[in-house]
Amino acid sequence: MTATETSLWSRPGVTIAPACGLPGGALRRVLEHIDANRHRCPRLSELSALAHMSAFHFARLFKQSTGLPPHRFVVGRRIGHAKELLVTDGASIAAIARIVGFRTPSHFTTVFRRSTGVTPSAYRSTAHV
Repeated sequence: MTATETSLWSRPGVTIAPACGLPGGALRRVLEHIDANRHRCPRLSELSALAHMSAFHFARLFKQSTGLPPHRFVVGRRIGHAKELLVTDGASIAAIARIVGFRTPSHFTTVFRRSTGVTPSAYRSTAHV
């Protein structure tokens, strides 16, 4: 470190973070795209194209930015949306599974249980109490 860099680090209120993760604009585009398309689980190649980088490089920077790999992040957003629907919507579990992009209710139930620790119907029951 040079003397100038040292003095910048020691100034109160000044933080210099190393450049890591996705650039802000690219991350915003990707997150908006995930939320707009969570019903179909966007692919890694699709997300990396939005950030204009290779899939490997994108996945590494995305994890640095969010703390989760892209697929796990997308699944988490889908499960979050399912939780909202289970509490607010009277639709069947199968209908909610389709809405959030799962092909079968059994796969939805498996992923939901793995993520939350309870089945969708149990979650709905405890949320309405």
